[in-house]
Amino acid sequence: MPLNKSLFALCTLVLLSCTLTAQTISSKLVDAKTQKGIPYATVQYGEHQGVITNEEGRFSFVLDQAVADQDSIYISSMGYKKTGFTLAQLQDSIIVITPKAIELGGVYLFDKELDVDEIMERVEDRMPTNYNKAPVKQRFFLRQSSFNTMQKMDIEFKKSTIAELNKRLIDSIISILPKNSAYYTETLGDYYQNGEENKLEIIKAAELYDKSNEGSMEALSDKMEAIFKANVKPDSYLKIKSGIFGEKVPVDSILEAEDETDELENELKKPEKGHFLNNRKYIMSEITDQFFGKSKLDVAKKLHRYEYELLGYSELENQGVYVVGFAPKRGADFKGKLFVNIEDFAIMRMDYENVKTIKSIKLLGFSYQELKYFGNTVFSKFDGDKYQLKFMNFTFGRKMGVDRPLKVIEKNKHVKGRRKQNELSLALDLVNYNTEKYELVVFDADQVSKTAFEALEEDETVKATYLSAYNPEFWKGYTIMEPNQAIREFVVEGE
Repeated sequence: MPLNKSLFALCTLVLLSCTLTAQTISSKLVDAKTQKGIPYATVQYGEHQGVITNEEGRFSFVLDQAVADQDSIYISSMGYKKTGFTLAQLQDSIIVITPKAIELGGVYLFDKELDVDEIMERVEDRMPTNYNKAPVKQRFFLRQSSFNTMQKMDIEFKKSTIAELNKRLIDSIISILPKNSAYYTETLGDYYQNGEENKLEIIKAAELYDKSNEGSMEALSDKMEAIFKANVKPDSYLKIKSGIFGEKVPVDSILEAEDETDELENELKKPEKGHFLNNRKYIMSEITDQFFGKSKLDVAKKLHRYEYELLGYSELENQGVYVVGFAPKRGADFKGKLFVNIEDFAIMRMDYENVKTIKSIKLLGFSYQELKYFGNTVFSKFDGDKYQLKFMNFTFGRKMGVDRPLKVIEKNKHVKGRRKQNELSLALDLVNYNTEKYELVVFDADQVSKTAFEALEEDETVKATYLSAYNPEFWKGYTIMEPNQAIREFVVEGE
C-alpha cells in the first residue's frame, strides 16, 4: 500500500476509534407534573462516576466505551423516584421523571426508634470518624458567578487647587464606573488536601466578563498618574482625610521614581505568579472547609446552638436518611434541613439559609452588611468508607456603603512657607451590592499518599482563558456542570 494511503487509513482508524470510545451525552431533566427543570440532581453513569444537573436541570458528560456498555444510566433527586435510562433515551432533549409520594413514618424498621435529640447526639459523636481526614485527590469543576450592582454613586465635587482635578474629571469617573457587572470563572482541575495543606492542578479554566470595564479603569489610572506627576512634588506626602481621620501616604508609594523604571519593566516581563492559581486555591479552601472549618456556617460545628425537629424519613443515594429540621436558638443564624444516614448517623446533605443579617457594621459613615448566605451541601462515600464532599452550591450577598467627606491634601516640609501645597475635597455617598455564587461538583475522590502529595509541584503561571462571549466548544470533550441561560447568552457588545 502506498505511504499516503497507509497514512490516510491510519488517520481514519484513529478517528473511528475516538468515535467509538467516547461520546458526549447532553439533555435536560424536568419534573413530570410542573415541566420545570430539576436543579442539582445526580446523573450516575458509572459505579462511582456522575454529574450534577445545573440550576435549570441541564446536564452533559463525556462517556467512554467502557462505561457505555452498561445497560442503564441512573438519575436521582430528593423527592423523586430513582430512574434508569438507556443512552438512546438520554440523547433526547428532555428527560422526564416523576415525583414520588413523601414517605414518613412506618417505612423503616428500627431496633429502637430514636427521638431527634438522640439522633443528633449520635451525629455529634460520630462526626470525627464519619468524614475523610486522609490525604485526598478530588477531580472537581468549580463555577463562580460574581454580580456587582452600584446602587448609589454620588460624588460631590467641593474644591480642588489642581486645575485638572475638576468637576468634569469627577463626572467622567462616575460615567466610567460600571453600574452593573457580571463576572464568571469556570475551573476544571484536581484539588489535593492533606490536613490544612492544599495543592491545585488546573486542567482548564475560563473567565467570562467585559474586559472594556477593566480597560476604562486602566485609562483612568494612567490619567490620574499623569496629573499627579505634573502637579505633585516627588518629596511631598499626601494626607488623606475623611471626617476626623487622616492618614499620611508618601507620594513615592504612588508614583515610581524614574530610576526604578527599568527594574519595574524587567519585573513585568517575568511570568505572572500566584494570581489565578492562588486565588482558586483560596476559594477551594474556603468552600470545601465550610462544613467543618472557621466559616459562617456553624450548623455542624455548634449543634447546641440549634433546635431540631424530626420531620420524617427519605432516601439519598439508596440510603435511608432521617430528615431533621433545624432552627436557631442562642443567637444562631441559620435554618434548614439535615439528611442524616440512618445506619451511621453521618450528615449526607444539608440545606440552609440565614434567617437574619449575619453581620452589620455601621461606623462614622461606613457600613457593611452580610445579608444573604444560603445553599446546600452533599457528601458521598464514593468508593471508600468515609464521606467526602460531592457537591456544594451556595450564595453569599453583601452590601457596602460610604457616606463621608474625603480630602486629599498634598503637604511638603521641604518648601518654605506653608506645608500645604494642594487640596482635593469631595463628598462621597456610595452603596454597592455584591453577590457571589459558587457551584462545586466533585466527580471522583481518591486517597493519595503523603509522599505523593509532597512531591506534587504546582504550575503557578497557569491562567484562565478570557472569553468575551460564551463558547460551547470551549469545554467540548470535558465533563462539567452545564452553564445556565445567563452564561449561555453572555456576550460583550462590540467584540
